[in-house]
Amino acid sequence: MYDVIIIGAGIVGSSVAYYLSRYDLKVVLLEKDNDVSNGTTKANSAIIHAGYDPEEGTLMAKHNVRGSRLAKQLCEKLDVPYKQCGAMVLGFDEEDEKTVRMLYQRGLNNGVEGLEILNKEQILEKEPQISSEVRIALLAKTSAIVSPWEYALALAETAVRNGVELKLNNEVKAIKKTDETFLVTTDKGIYEGKYIINCAGLYADRIQEMAGEKEFEIRPSRGQYYLLDKAEGKRCTHTIFQCPSKVGKGVLVSPTVHGNLIVGPNAEESENDDTSTTMGGLAFVKAASRKSVPNVDFRENIRNFAGVRARSDRSDFILEESRSVKNLFNIAGIKSPGLSAAPSLALEAVEWLKGKGVVLTEKEHFIDERKRVRFKELSGEEKQELIRKEPAYGRVICRCETITEGEILDALKRPIPPVSIDGVKRRCNAGMGRCQGGFCSERVADILMRELHLNGLNILQDKEGSNVLLDYSKGGNSNV
Repeated sequence: MYDVIIIGAGIVGSSVAYYLSRYDLKVVLLEKDNDVSNGTTKANSAIIHAGYDPEEGTLMAKHNVRGSRLAKQLCEKLDVPYKQCGAMVLGFDEEDEKTVRMLYQRGLNNGVEGLEILNKEQILEKEPQISSEVRIALLAKTSAIVSPWEYALALAETAVRNGVELKLNNEVKAIKKTDETFLVTTDKGIYEGKYIINCAGLYADRIQEMAGEKEFEIRPSRGQYYLLDKAEGKRCTHTIFQCPSKVGKGVLVSPTVHGNLIVGPNAEESENDDTSTTMGGLAFVKAASRKSVPNVDFRENIRNFAGVRARSDRSDFILEESRSVKNLFNIAGIKSPGLSAAPSLALEAVEWLKGKGVVLTEKEHFIDERKRVRFKELSGEEKQELIRKEPAYGRVICRCETITEGEILDALKRPIPPVSIDGVKRRCNAGMGRCQGGFCSERVADILMRELHLNGLNILQDKEGSNVLLDYSKGGNSNV
């Protein structure tokens, strides 16, 4: 019997698991995929927003501002790549000027610190490559960039180290409410618990309807991106936005914490988790971005990708106990600024449990730190000392990112080890560089085969079914 069943191991579910792991509770985190952060969390703009955009008095405003402050603290103590680079919202005409001034005042009302309005000369002094057509900008100094999948992994790993049970490859198929508990049936088993916290992202409405009545609808929105090589990484030093519209914050141009440049997204209706990219969508992103930063060299593109956001039929976040099912708490419709708001949303789930009379006794020996080796960031002396202790750190596997075998072995020993080539990439950046795994994927696969005792036919690129090798003599069956 579990005290709490969390459904969904994206950034929100991982945040909930992290905060609940502080207490003497029996908690299980169910995830349909074979890894944490494998949905919307791994495919977004990677921005920790300052909080000037959401309308005053909304849940988005409250949790964006508090969540961004918490994110800075969490990333520091859990060793997650994070950089407070600041953001600019550009204005090009009189209408934009009104919007910029409105966002400035809204940000002040929301409690955002470090806001300034810049004139053209100030903008171009800070960002010389911005379009000369710019007239005004809002500068938000507390805006930051992060590695979103590492952020979620860090939270989930810490939760697991503190006793939360993580059940991957467990897609929820049915929920039955008894008098006092829930029976949650997945494709791998049945889990009984007193409370459910629904963090299922694109599928949150389905989880709600499995347990009770239809209370909201998720309407997926796909956004497409360019990821450019590090040669373009210094094209701008801030995250550059245009004035927002009804469909979102618009196409941005931003550095990433790994030194690349990201450009996107557009916004279009999607069918569930369709993350395909299109020529039309990418052409729109390229054209729109040039209004802000005209000279981005898209020939340096190393990857295109798309993420799907969990918009709902409501204008605000859904953060409430189900109206038709007692003891089920929905955290749903978490569109942007969901990445920023996640830890604050999780704290609301903790408060909800307290309000239900759940006794939350803090653990005496809660583990609240995390470190991992980043070989290329070490000094020469530190590298030599590490190699003396473990020679695997002297073997470079990914040349683009200078990722060593030792770092991959370390990832395989962590509380949530990778089970795929992309799982390794998300943990230590092997394959994240210019060649996108063209040289190192085979070597990563060799390590996975050796360390996990796998047949080559069972090596996955990412999710279940993404086998990199198939035996067509057996009808394409990989299970040989």
